[in-house]
Amino acid sequence: MYIDHDIKDKVNHLLENMPHNMGHALGIEFLSFKKDEIKASMPIDENTIQPFGILHGGASVALAETLASLGAWLNVEDNGKTAVGVEINANHIRAMGKGAYIIGTAYPINKGRKIHVWETKIFTPEEKLVCISRCTLAIVDKRE
Repeated sequence: MYIDHDIKDKVNHLLENMPHNMGHALGIEFLSFKKDEIKASMPIDENTIQPFGILHGGASVALAETLASLGAWLNVEDNGKTAVGVEINANHIRAMGKGAYIIGTAYPINKGRKIHVWETKIFTPEEKLVCISRCTLAIVDKRE
């Protein structure tokens, strides 16, 4: 896993203290953390397929929002703030069958003081587009 030097402490703290969450249930594995790029893989298995045996669109959206949320959070300087998704859309381009995996990469489109917009592209290992998503995130006070 690659982690940019300037965010290493923040990422390590997150990974060491992150509670069990949807990402774990879906098998999301982080590949790299950069301030302007977050990358992870996700298997296509019994936890991520729909009843017809192909990748569930909701699983792709969960991967996209996970990456966008973490990307926005890594860019929040105030430790009393965090990033939360307020809107997400996705276009599902290619069906994927059980046994494969996908790789998602999120990039910022806009990093404002109160609103971020991130785009996530999800590909096959052969770099064929599976899904493209855009997520709007609000920068809000952390809840205790």
